[in-house]
Amino acid sequence: MLRYILVLALACLGVQSASAQVRIKDITDVAGARSNQLIGFGLIVGLDGTGSRSTFTQQVAVDMLQRLGVTTQIFSPLPAEAVLRSTNISAVMVVAEIGPFSRKGGKIDVTVSAMDDARSLQGGTLLLTTLRGVDGAVYAVAQGALSVGGFAVSGQAAGIQKNQLNVGRIPNGAIVEKEAPGQFVKDGKSQLLLKDADFNTARLIAKAINEKHPEVAVALDAGTVSLCPPADPRKSAVQFLAEVGLFEVKPDSTAKVVINERTGTVVAGENVTLSSAAVAHGNLFISIGEAPQVSQPNAFGGGVTAVVPRTQVLAEEQRARLVVMPKSTTVAEVARALNALGVTPRDLVSIFQALKQAGALHAELQIL
Repeated sequence: MLRYILVLALACLGVQSASAQVRIKDITDVAGARSNQLIGFGLIVGLDGTGSRSTFTQQVAVDMLQRLGVTTQIFSPLPAEAVLRSTNISAVMVVAEIGPFSRKGGKIDVTVSAMDDARSLQGGTLLLTTLRGVDGAVYAVAQGALSVGGFAVSGQAAGIQKNQLNVGRIPNGAIVEKEAPGQFVKDGKSQLLLKDADFNTARLIAKAINEKHPEVAVALDAGTVSLCPPADPRKSAVQFLAEVGLFEVKPDSTAKVVINERTGTVVAGENVTLSSAAVAHGNLFISIGEAPQVSQPNAFGGGVTAVVPRTQVLAEEQRARLVVMPKSTTVAEVARALNALGVTPRDLVSIFQALKQAGALHAELQIL
């Protein structure tokens, strides 16, 4: 079944990519319009006994309470009300991403992850946490109730858990306090950055733009297309970039075969071709089975009952046929040629590697 799924995927790639037209906005980014990562350290409260028992977390809570004017401590020779002993708290790291056009007062999502021995953050609330950028400045503050998206229940002998309970999200949980505006127009020019650098794709993008707006686009290199918006007082730079993003091109790509050896997944791109080659592939099957027998002595023999091991070992090598793979020009032909071998996707991993070493596979081989 996996083999037929692979062949179908290869055939579909060959058919769809022949006429695939994509929007420029889907394969490029506008230079200067980038997001920024934010990070902060905070405290979760309100956990139902699933928090941390570590001294570190207790000290974090004490420090926060002292900043709020509450006098308390962790250790004391005698029990007292001022001693903090809680399993309803957890020290967490808070991360978020602020977009280039997020404005002051806007809201962004945050992700919260426990960094202590808390068993679950379910039902917790994040206390006011500052989120800083790489420059150390505070760009947002986060606070709110967590959404974990899972659960855990257990009895005395067994339990069940769904999803990861030490990570949660707070939708719109942070308020932007400082903007990180993107500068997408500099000296009257803008640049499109290709997500997958390719000289021919950059040329095709510039050509598609110049067909609608002559002499405004230049491919600087494999990953950059420079734009000089036309001097039209009726159209702003935003309108021009929005219009350009809707133009369609057929992106080019290098021939590539991607292999995931852990899962046995093989994906071949559109431009993969094969030269004529003869391939033989066989497998060695080894089966080991245990069938222990019980040895029971006679009634008056004076012996003892014993278990006698019995091991059955079978080794069988599959017959391998020598199959001639003809020269192919399309990915569909590659799929049919490999399907003729009658092998599994895991066998295809070895075959592709051998074809590459023999010089018969004209594609980049990438192993994950």
